[in-house]
Amino acid sequence: MGVVALKDIVDPAFEARYGVPAINVFNDLTMEAVLAAAEEANSPVILQTSVKTVRSISSRVLFDIWQSLTRGIGVPVALHLDHCPDRDVISECLKAGWNSVLFDASTLPVEENQRQTIEVVAEARRYGAQVEGEIEAITGVEDDHGSDEVAPRQSLSTALAFIDATGIDVFAPSIGNAHGSYKAAPVLDAGRVTEIVEARGIPIALHGGSGLSAEQFADLIARGCAKVNISTALKETFMKSSLTFLARAEQNSKWDPPSLFAHTRAEIITMVTGLTQQFGSAGRGGR
Repeated sequence: MGVVALKDIVDPAFEARYGVPAINVFNDLTMEAVLAAAEEANSPVILQTSVKTVRSISSRVLFDIWQSLTRGIGVPVALHLDHCPDRDVISECLKAGWNSVLFDASTLPVEENQRQTIEVVAEARRYGAQVEGEIEAITGVEDDHGSDEVAPRQSLSTALAFIDATGIDVFAPSIGNAHGSYKAAPVLDAGRVTEIVEARGIPIALHGGSGLSAEQFADLIARGCAKVNISTALKETFMKSSLTFLARAEQNSKWDPPSLFAHTRAEIITMVTGLTQQFGSAGRGGR
């Protein structure tokens, strides 16, 4: 299968009501481990990069790593730019080879957000790429983007008009979900997902997936959340597994970086294969 359009991943998931992990990676190790997990689970996967990661590593280096690691891969994969409010970074990544972007103009008035999203969709189409859109900011700060203040909710008619006017491929509604670690069990408006899906039949992106319960995941995926974003869980796995290994290394006075990398990689693979099983994407990679 290899690198495919985002629609070739989310549309089958939406029709069959399973979720595809969309995981924010931040270096070569996490990118390779997530891809290896997808191969192991025979699952499609979406790799996401934040604006912060693009700026810290550079789009050219990131895409070179992506091309190298996906050469000959046997499951469907896509490269997505997550939560990007900067049109210049959108253009940079589309030119570099990203085949999906989330233009996040949720802080702008809906009319201006819609006007600019129409332009981004037109630009993405010239590269054969897809676009995710949103009209409300998801609560929480992720990779220096966002706010802890709860954004006002737009009406269903406003959301549907935005979807119709822009031609986006995936829609990310605010349903009480949040980025980062939940301080308390979130109360989600799952019915809003159903309302949008029944009205427009568009795949839904679930943001703030790290920390939701198994029951919440299952319910939202059954309602049409075909793209399930995971970021905080990977960061915590990466850093906590590294801390555990380093504490043991200090105790034994044994300093071997390749062993640290192998340990962290194995922990990430375990986490991601577990997500593919939980979301129902395992075994759906076409092999």
